[in-house]
Amino acid sequence: MNNTQHTNHLIHSTSPYLLQHAHNPVDWHPWNDETLTKAREQDKLMLVSIGYSACHWCHVMAHECFEDEETARIMNEHFICIKVDREERPDVDHFFITAVQLMGGQGGWPLNVVTLPDGQPFWGGTYFPKDQWKEILIKINNLFQSDREKLTHHAHRLTTGIQQSSLISPEQTEAPDLSEIINEAIERWSAQWDLKLGGSQGKPKFPMPVNLEFLLHLHFHHPQKIFSDFLNTTLQQMARGGIYDQAGGGFARYSVDEFWKVPHFEKMLYDNAQLIELYSHAYAHFGMEEYGEVVKEAIAFVENELMHPSGAFFSALDADSEGEEGKFYVWKEEELMNIIGRDFPLFADYFNVNKTGLWENGNYILLRTVSDEEFAQKHKMPIEEVKKKVSAWKKDLVNHRKDRIRPGLDDKTITSWNALMTKSLAEAYKALGDNRFRQLALKNGEFISRSLISGNGNLFRTWKDGRASVTGFMEDYASVISAFIGLYEITGDEKWIEQSIGLADYAEKAFYDKATGQFHYMEKNQTELPANHFDTQDNVIPSANAMMGHALFKLAALTGNQHHRETAENMLKQMLLQFKDYPWGFAHWGSLMLMIHKSSFEVVVAGSEPGQALQQLQKQYRPNVVWAPLKPESPGTLSITENRKSNDEITIYVCAQGACQLPVHSVEEAQRLLD
Repeated sequence: MNNTQHTNHLIHSTSPYLLQHAHNPVDWHPWNDETLTKAREQDKLMLVSIGYSACHWCHVMAHECFEDEETARIMNEHFICIKVDREERPDVDHFFITAVQLMGGQGGWPLNVVTLPDGQPFWGGTYFPKDQWKEILIKINNLFQSDREKLTHHAHRLTTGIQQSSLISPEQTEAPDLSEIINEAIERWSAQWDLKLGGSQGKPKFPMPVNLEFLLHLHFHHPQKIFSDFLNTTLQQMARGGIYDQAGGGFARYSVDEFWKVPHFEKMLYDNAQLIELYSHAYAHFGMEEYGEVVKEAIAFVENELMHPSGAFFSALDADSEGEEGKFYVWKEEELMNIIGRDFPLFADYFNVNKTGLWENGNYILLRTVSDEEFAQKHKMPIEEVKKKVSAWKKDLVNHRKDRIRPGLDDKTITSWNALMTKSLAEAYKALGDNRFRQLALKNGEFISRSLISGNGNLFRTWKDGRASVTGFMEDYASVISAFIGLYEITGDEKWIEQSIGLADYAEKAFYDKATGQFHYMEKNQTELPANHFDTQDNVIPSANAMMGHALFKLAALTGNQHHRETAENMLKQMLLQFKDYPWGFAHWGSLMLMIHKSSFEVVVAGSEPGQALQQLQKQYRPNVVWAPLKPESPGTLSITENRKSNDEITIYVCAQGACQLPVHSVEEAQRLLD
C-alpha cells in the first residue's frame, strides 16, 4: 500500500507504473538528463530499477522493499534512485538488460542495476527479498568507497562489451541459395517444435506470433503437411487453452506450463494485436471458423477493455486483482453452477470444470479440449445449438464478472503497440470483411496521425491524458509506417502513404547507419546512454530493423522509390546467416526473404466501386501481394497507380516489380494471374 505522506520526483510522470511508486519512501527520480546530471554532480552511485505495470514480481518487490522505511533510508542515503517503465523507455531497458546478461545473469523484471555516477553499469539482478536487498546495497556502497578503481575498471569493460554486443556481422557476399537456407533453418527449428501440444517444447510456452507468421507464409509457398499440422495444432491449442480468456476473449502473455493451461494472467496489447493478425491470416488460409471466432472475440476484448474514446489503445491489464494473480479470471465450481443453472453438466464438459481445468485452491481455469463440431457429435446435438448455448454461457460469465474487482489498467498509449493493433485490424478486415474492424483501424490511425506525430514530423513514444512524451524509437517508426501502408491497402487514401514517406525520410536521417546498413534503435544524436544498438533479433515483437525492411519493401512497390527497395535488400543480406542458424530469433527476416526472393505482386484495383472486388481478393491469404485501391474521383499519384485507367468497370492490374500483365475485369481472372 502506498503511503501518501511521501511524495517523490515521479509524481509528475504520465506512466502508470511510475505513478505507482510516486508515494514510496524511496526518493525515486525519472530517467532524464536532469537526474543523470545530479548523479554526476553529487558523485553518487545510481540505482536503476526497471519494471512495468503488469509485472507481478515488480509489485512484490515494491511492497517488500520500496515501501519499507528502513530499506528506503539505505537507498536514499547511498544512491540516486531511478525508476524506469520499460515500455516507455525500451532503450534504457535494453541497455541494462544487456549489461546484466553480460555479467552472467538472467534478464527479467524487475531489473535492478547499479551504475557509476557517469551511468556505466557494474552490478545487476532481478527480484530480491528485503533482507538480501539491503545487504547487497550496503556491500555495493562499501565497495564503491573502498575500491572505486576496481569498480570503474569493471564498468568500463562492461560498457565496451555492450557497445560490441550489437555489432552487425558482414553481409553475405555470394548470392544466397534460398532453398538451402530454408531447409537448414527448418531442420534446426523443427527439432524444437512440440508436435503434440504446439509451440516450443517444454515450459513456459509463449505464443510467439512472429514465428508462426513466418511458418504460415512459408506454407503458402511450400504447402507441406508438417507446417500445416504444426500450425493448426499450435493455433487450436492456444485458442482452446487457459492462455485464452474463454469467457471474455483475448490472450494472456504466456502459459507457465506446457499445456497452455495456466497463464500468467496479464493481457498485453502487443500480444493481442499480433495474435489477431495471425488468426486472421490463419482463417483466410485454412478457412477454419474457429480462427475467425477468436479474431472477433479478441477484437471485442481490445475494443471494450483497452480503447480510449479518442481512438488510442491502452497498454495492458494487470495479472493481479485484490492482491491475487488471476483472481478476476478463475471460477469456483459452486459459483459456476449458480450462474449456468441446469445446463451446468453440459457446460462443465465443454469448459472442463473437472480435474483437467482444476488449478489451485479449488479454482478452475476454463479451457476446451475439442472443437465445437466434436463436442456436438459427442452429445448428439446440432452444431447450431452448441454455438447458441456457448454464446449464451459466455455472456452470462462476462455479466457475472462485471461485479468483480478488475485488474489494474495501464492506461498509457505506446506508439508501436498501437500501430501493431492498427495493422492487425486492417488485416482482420481483409480476412473477415467486418466493416467495424475497418472503422476501428482508421480511428486508431487518425489518432496516431493527430496525436503522436510532432510538427517536425518525428514520432513520440507515449501518450497519456492528452499529452505525448518521450522521443520515438526505431520500433515506433517501423511499425507506424507498416500500419499506415495497411490503411492505404484497405482504403486507397494516399494520405497514409504520404505520411509513411515522411516518416521513412525522417528515420533515414535520424537512425540509419551507412556503415552497417541498419537502423539504430535510438536516434543517432542521443547522449543519455553510453551505447546505442541495432535491434535485429525478434522477440515477442518483431525486431525494429526487420519491420523496417518489410515497410521499405512495400513502400518501394507503391512509390517506385528503388532506394527503399535497395535498402531493404541490403538489410536482409546481413541477416541471412543469422536466420539460417537461429530461425526462431530471426523469423521476420525470413518473411522478408520470402517477400523479396519469392514471387511477389502489386495489384491495382480500379473502378467506380472497387471495394467489393478488393474485398473478394483480399479475403484470401496472399502474403506476397501489395494492394493499391484506385477510385475515379481521386486519381492515383503513386507510381503504382500512374496511367491506370479507372472508369465504372472494375479493372484489375496485376504487376510484378513494376511489370504488369494486361488488365482484367473480374476477380476470377485476377486470381488466376496471382495463383
